[in-house]
Amino acid sequence: MQCLLIYDIPHDGARQKVADACLDYGLQRIQYSAFVGDLTRTHQRSLFKEIQKRLGRRAANIQLFPLDDASWNRRRVIAQGGADD
Repeated sequence: MQCLLIYDIPHDGARQKVADACLDYGLQRIQYSAFVGDLTRTHQRSLFKEIQKRLGRRAANIQLFPLDDASWNRRRVIAQGGADD
């Protein structure tokens, strides 16, 4: 199932650890604090446990949105290069 994971983490080190966990689970970074990818329900739970472990007691707001196929297919994207033409 496609999933969107977003976070707001004030601590730089904790933020990097969470980003690394997302990458370890095969998620792709789509924004600085947003990742997307295919995760089974088991992997969703496992990733959340890993993130909690890496965060420790640091402040964070992390949200995981499982998206069904219909929702995923209705998404809209504008992805433009950074160079001015």
